[in-house]
Amino acid sequence: MTTPPVQPGYPQGVSDKSKVVAGVLGIVLGGLGAGRFYTGHIKIAVLQLVVSLCTLGFGALWGLIDGIMILVNGGTDAEGRPLRD
Repeated sequence: MTTPPVQPGYPQGVSDKSKVVAGVLGIVLGGLGAGRFYTGHIKIAVLQLVVSLCTLGFGALWGLIDGIMILVNGGTDAEGRPLRD
């Protein structure tokens, strides 16, 4: 297994994506899957969007809770690296 490339300004193994941005996008635009699109989790983002559309917007609660969880516990990007603070 190869190690992720070192990114300038960030410790090795830490994502270039911000957990604050991902969390706020999840809270504000969670029904559209914006927080998950931002972190690169495309399948989950599309699923959040479909659930929101199929439930006439009630599925947006998933995105809201997901955004709060990212802010509280952090999260990972699509490559499994922890989001930066």
